[in-house]
Amino acid sequence: MSKYHLLLAMLYALRFSSRYSPLATTMHHASIRTANIHRAIAFYEQLGFTVCERFTTGYTLACWMEGLGGRIELIQIPEPHPAPDAFNDEHYVGYYHLSFDITEVTPELPSWLTGLKERFLEAQKTQQELYQPLKVLLEPTQQQIGDRIYEVAFIADTDGLPLEFIRVLAN
Repeated sequence: MSKYHLLLAMLYALRFSSRYSPLATTMHHASIRTANIHRAIAFYEQLGFTVCERFTTGYTLACWMEGLGGRIELIQIPEPHPAPDAFNDEHYVGYYHLSFDITEVTPELPSWLTGLKERFLEAQKTQQELYQPLKVLLEPTQQQIGDRIYEVAFIADTDGLPLEFIRVLAN
């Protein structure tokens, strides 16, 4: 992933608003390069994203998907190289993860994650070429950030990129 796309992903995760920017701009999308766009689309559809636009970027397939309060761009990369392990390499610098607040989506993160695992297993039964079992990087745990307590969990997408799911538990 280029530094430009890494920066876009991080900025998107911050969800800039007018209090951060005098121009009151919003993030348009975070771009994710993938080895197989069809697998990536299927993966993100299981998370609740839908394809809203398909296009090409020069010589390769791409799409925008919307869901969970945001928009991502998937770009298929010919002859891909594996991405660094941003989750487990404590010395890695650059893109770390996208984070999705699912406080309004589910009353508890563990049951939501269990349901997601089951959806991936069911999908794999009928479309093995598109689905793999869900890779959980961090099971749900509580974390205090500032004056709030959150439930957090991490999963990996089809290319191993970390995705965080977070719920506010208490102020």
